[in-house]
Amino acid sequence: MALVEVKELLDSGVHFGHLTRKWDPNMAPYIYMERNGIHIINLYKTAAKLEEASQALAKIATSGRKILFVATKKQAKDIVSEKAGNVNMPYITERWPGGMLTNFVTIRKAVKKMATIDRMKKDGTFLTLSKKERLQVDRLRAKLEKNLGSISDMTRLPGALFVIDIKREHIAIKEAQKLNIPIFAMVDTNSDPRQVDYVIPANDDASKSIEKILTNVTDAIAVGLATRKAEKDSKDAEKAAEAPKEAKAETKVEAKTEVEAKTEVATEAKAEVAEKTEAPKAKKAAAPKAAKAKKAAKAPEAPAVEDVAKEEK
Repeated sequence: MALVEVKELLDSGVHFGHLTRKWDPNMAPYIYMERNGIHIINLYKTAAKLEEASQALAKIATSGRKILFVATKKQAKDIVSEKAGNVNMPYITERWPGGMLTNFVTIRKAVKKMATIDRMKKDGTFLTLSKKERLQVDRLRAKLEKNLGSISDMTRLPGALFVIDIKREHIAIKEAQKLNIPIFAMVDTNSDPRQVDYVIPANDDASKSIEKILTNVTDAIAVGLATRKAEKDSKDAEKAAEAPKEAKAETKVEAKTEVEAKTEVATEAKAEVAEKTEAPKAKKAAAPKAAKAKKAAKAPEAPAVEDVAKEEK
């Protein structure tokens, strides 16, 4: 993220403030001097504050949260829609819908209504309506698209608000303050910087000045998004690398178990064969012993019979 040059800010007319009679005394620290009844903004402070805001926005983008851009003034509309669209961030360039943040659930219902109409057109339900009803639905869709089309992807409250001209967007500022949402803003000499968390003292009326500041801010957001994508890719790569290792380890364990099972079976078979081989041998070896034992058992019985015969005689 390159540091913004003071000369670039000067060429873009960022230094021009409002008439001295319209100034807000709280902007005194950011005013360099007064010339021809107009306050001149200190561009060194602008550059420092812009860098600080850019770093904070990059962190928010890296965390995966959305940054809502708000600018309903004519000279800022097109620039905001283009720059915010480039980094895929939501923006409000038409009238601020009251309760956009504090009553976010209702706003989401209105956004879902658009999706319902689109679904009706796809499945053919829309064609079953009368001509008058179709016209009404089309008008409603166009109105919703104009006011809320840019925030259709915003499924939860934004991580931050970026405002151009805080005096004009005072309702948005109040809602963000109520919900403790960080506020980043381009603040001119006629506004109170105390309402904003990250002040960027700059001319908020010239389209050239707005474009310069927004280009820097959206570049920082793009860097944050790229960092997030790189982190996600590296995590996915790690997981992909770990998967074959785990599979390999499982295969090894399975193979080991299989080998062990085969070894066990072979051992059992061996034992069985050995048992079958040894049984006849043991029988053979035991036969003479059994015969001798039999003879030994019969030997004492013969004299006993002879003795009985003698006694009888």
